[in-house]
Amino acid sequence: MPYHGEAALVNWDVLQSPQIRGGGVHAEMAAALPMAGLDIKRRMILSTDRALLWVHEAVTNKRTLSRIYNWVQHPTIEPPFLDENTVVDANARKGFMQSSSLPNPEEPAVVWPQALKDGQPVNLRHLIDDPQPSVVSYTIDEAYGWATASNPSKGLLIGYLWKTEEYPWFNAWRHVDESRQPLARGLEFGTTGLHLPFSALVDKGRIFDRPLFAHIEPGQTVTKSYASFLFTIPRDYEGVARATFADGKLILHERRTEGGRGLTMQVGDRFE
Repeated sequence: MPYHGEAALVNWDVLQSPQIRGGGVHAEMAAALPMAGLDIKRRMILSTDRALLWVHEAVTNKRTLSRIYNWVQHPTIEPPFLDENTVVDANARKGFMQSSSLPNPEEPAVVWPQALKDGQPVNLRHLIDDPQPSVVSYTIDEAYGWATASNPSKGLLIGYLWKTEEYPWFNAWRHVDESRQPLARGLEFGTTGLHLPFSALVDKGRIFDRPLFAHIEPGQTVTKSYASFLFTIPRDYEGVARATFADGKLILHERRTEGGRGLTMQVGDRFE
């Protein structure tokens, strides 16, 4: 299986070109994954009156045998939005460094936004010149997971919202270029927190009592959804302390001790 799976490498077919209806731009695409024996269909709804995108995906097992698999979303930010001023926030909790060795990579454990490099604490909200540890995986304890990247100097925040039961892991990846300037950050959420072949995932089973892989029966279709959104932010914005999602309303609460400014968007509830 190629790195990052087949879905990132095969051609996708357009099932429905973008069409405006019901307050959104709707489009559909699909791909067949012959090695995995899976088909995937993706339906997207882009709001016409706010910076909001809903993505709905359905994966079907085309084989006659059940199998294990993993399903990871890999949003990645890069320059010019990514620079030394960009801050990543999430409601992640307990985590571990992917560089830690088996059989117990979760030892020592860390708590977001902390990680460890050579035993010394690192704050993963930031990326300036040292990307190590480059990948750290965290659990989520709330019903909905969220992650944001904000750059006050650019006046922009991008974020993602998903159901924790569908994607129980948040994976933070960081990378720099040859001059050690920020080059990429992954705001990944998915069904696994251990980035190793299936044999290692089966041997390990669970970490922090969270699964490391998913299972799909013959002919079964599994659906998952997430939302992506943008906000304009002030030049002195300090990042997101917490997010609330209820009755279709998303509120991002600023990290300021006093006078925190809430960012609010009516996103609806299109989780399926």
